Amino acid sequence: MGTVIDSHFLALTAIVTVGYQFLFFIITALLKFDKVTDFAGSTNFVILAVLTLVLKGTWHFRQVVLTLLVVIWGLRLGIFLLMRILQWGEDRRFDEMRSNLGKLAVFWTFQAVWVWTVSLPVTIVNASGRDPSLQAADIIGWIMWSVGITIEASADQQKLSFKNSPENRGKWCNVGVWKYTRHPNYFGEILLWWGIFVASIPVLEGAEWLVILGPIFLTLLLLFVSGIPLLEESADKKFGNLGGYRLYKSTTSPLVPLPPMVYGNLPSWFKTTFLFEFPFYSRNLPQEGQNWLDRRVNGVGSFVLCSVVNLESKRFYFVFPEGKGLLGG
Repeated sequence: MGTVIDSHFLALTAIVTVGYQFLFFIITALLKFDKVTDFAGSTNFVILAVLTLVLKGTWHFRQVVLTLLVVIWGLRLGIFLLMRILQWGEDRRFDEMRSNLGKLAVFWTFQAVWVWTVSLPVTIVNASGRDPSLQAADIIGWIMWSVGITIEASADQQKLSFKNSPENRGKWCNVGVWKYTRHPNYFGEILLWWGIFVASIPVLEGAEWLVILGPIFLTLLLLFVSGIPLLEESADKKFGNLGGYRLYKSTTSPLVPLPPMVYGNLPSWFKTTFLFEFPFYSRNLPQEGQNWLDRRVNGVGSFVLCSVVNLESKRFYFVFPEGKGLLGG
């Protein structure tokens, strides 16, 4: 069946994705109803994975496992995001798009590209007739996926619970996994999709290795386009004048989970080079507060971080002069 349509299901999955996203684009444009946007994206992954598995019909163990991983991820995320937006009432990302058909079309086109590209590893595995024995890459990939979805699901639930609590109104989320990274859900997302790619490696041959573009595209998207940059800008505008937030931001990794005391003591060049702390993530942060933190928290002045004070979360740490301990050194 796969050979009749196209040997790797690339054209088929592209057609299905464009059609599925176009359907929801029409719904959004005509009804000004954007509550199904994220649901349309995540469930599209499920459709492609199941469709390619069934059409190929070989039902190899690796194919079934990878398809199941995508189904679990897609249904969990899709249902969670749908229930959340129904609770919140509106998606603020679309405030400027609802009346602008061009911007709306660009968004849905980009979402279709995202779904098709990130699905490539599973699409190619399901389209392949090869079935090598299980290898270390399979196990490593499955472990990466398991850790990733655990972090993502935990982060989603912790933030939802935090925002639903009246006492946290006007505060930023810094509980649970959010203590160790400003975007744990994105870290989990990136990790699990790289895990799916790693688990697909035993099947790949020749040009099929180009499926690595899937996790690369996702990583670049979240780091530079629609993920972290937008949320950093929003948070900086809301909380940028609060000293506690500036301190949280300077001592909390943007993506890779790390203890605040470790991250806060790392030099700026290391954070930028290896931990994705890009300068444009702070372009909306009030400069006066940022300069103070750069001198005292990042260790380029006369202070280094032993700990920070975060009154909002009732977490207490302290900043000491460099070379001094609690007793004066």
